[in-house]
Amino acid sequence: MKKITVFLFIGLVCSPALFAQKEDIEKRFSSKEAISQFTYLASDALMGRDPIRPEMKLAYTFIAQELEKAGAKPLPGGNGFFQDILFNLSSPPSKGRVQISSKSFVQGQNLLVLDGHSFSGNFGLVDIGFGSAEEFVGKDLKGKIVVTNVGAPNKFSPNQLFSEGRAKAVRAQEAGAVALIERFNVPSVPWKLVSGFLNRSQMGVDMGEVSNLPYLWVEDFKNELTGTNLNTAQVAVEGKVSTKIDGKNVLAWIEGTDFQLKNEYILLSAHYDHVGVGAPDAEGDSIYNGARDNAVGTVAVLNAARYFAKNPPKRSILLALWTAEEKGLLGSAYFANNPLVPLKQVVYNLNIDNAGYNDTSIITVIGLGRTSADFLINEAVADFGLIAKADPSPEQGLYDRSDNVNFARKGIPAPSFTLGFTAFDDEINKYYHKAGDEVESFDLNYAQLYWKSYILAAQKIANWSQKPQWTAGDKYEEVSKKMYGGN
Repeated sequence: MKKITVFLFIGLVCSPALFAQKEDIEKRFSSKEAISQFTYLASDALMGRDPIRPEMKLAYTFIAQELEKAGAKPLPGGNGFFQDILFNLSSPPSKGRVQISSKSFVQGQNLLVLDGHSFSGNFGLVDIGFGSAEEFVGKDLKGKIVVTNVGAPNKFSPNQLFSEGRAKAVRAQEAGAVALIERFNVPSVPWKLVSGFLNRSQMGVDMGEVSNLPYLWVEDFKNELTGTNLNTAQVAVEGKVSTKIDGKNVLAWIEGTDFQLKNEYILLSAHYDHVGVGAPDAEGDSIYNGARDNAVGTVAVLNAARYFAKNPPKRSILLALWTAEEKGLLGSAYFANNPLVPLKQVVYNLNIDNAGYNDTSIITVIGLGRTSADFLINEAVADFGLIAKADPSPEQGLYDRSDNVNFARKGIPAPSFTLGFTAFDDEINKYYHKAGDEVESFDLNYAQLYWKSYILAAQKIANWSQKPQWTAGDKYEEVSKKMYGGN
């Protein structure tokens, strides 16, 4: 009887408290304000929130004002609510041709000039394998073109190809080389796909003088450009244009209430950019408003700021709206490499990215099953009558295509809290990167459940007595242990 009395007492004390969390969010949530934010961010006035367009200033100014109005504080070290990023927009050359031995390479066919300035002439070639730091040592590269394979051993994902290439460009520039040519010979990636995607303007973080170093890819699946075939190259690259673009991550924070746990941060993030203006649809609409991708996620973070500023949890809340996700996860990568708080104090990232939804009874969590905090997300979603489901389309590689991966690579447990979808089907593709992705086509009742359940999930994790961890054996477990000291 004594044990039963104790259990009844615990139930009477705890159950109302847990129930009250959901009720408190319901009470304090302003549907009118959230829908107003949603409508503005996905409006035609912002012209699709493309970082290269001037209307992007309207978006990041609005977001910063909303964070300030909510009561969140700017991060020390930032420019108010902004983290400034200088981007470089590089357009394809009007003419691009490289002759190596008897092999001719033409821009858009078997050659891609990815970065740098126009240049012409005959240059010596130096092959240094994959172009690792060790392979650069002792090489006379002044006035010559460095030739390497793309990527590095066991590093052939798209992000790795570019990150390794940028590192090689830095080394080549420092060694006095005039250009970097990489042999594209990754069997798993079709050249036609690569060429179609990259033979257009590309944006990257500006790297100062290194951004002016000509950086080229040549198709070489047969590995013909080796040995005696690599002596000199005749190059003619004309009409290459690079433009500097100012970018902004929008950042804020809310201090936690617990004396110890407030030194840890839960990072709540979403990208606010989209793809801008594109080909018109059947109705002649050419503005890709990006309601699903990702104005709805931006609004979730803004309303989390509004709630937590008045109801701070035990851990501190770090709020981040990333720019240039659609250009290659650039804004989040910049923060991950230039953090305004020590990353080892960021114990969890509940990120948001979206393509669309086809099931309003669920929340799809990309990465569900990979962290110890999953049960808290399940609870939060269930409190609002929804069900949390894992990624139904792992073949799409969604985890590695969203901003969360930049923090996962550092060791931070980082799932993405997305709209409910059961497959990448016609309903998703109907709106994904299309002009029809507007608030008018969105189920606003579902949007409100999505926003509220996100806030509750964040609250549960921020108040949890345990530090979230990767599940045993996850590919990011070891790097996480190194960053957090094995605890």
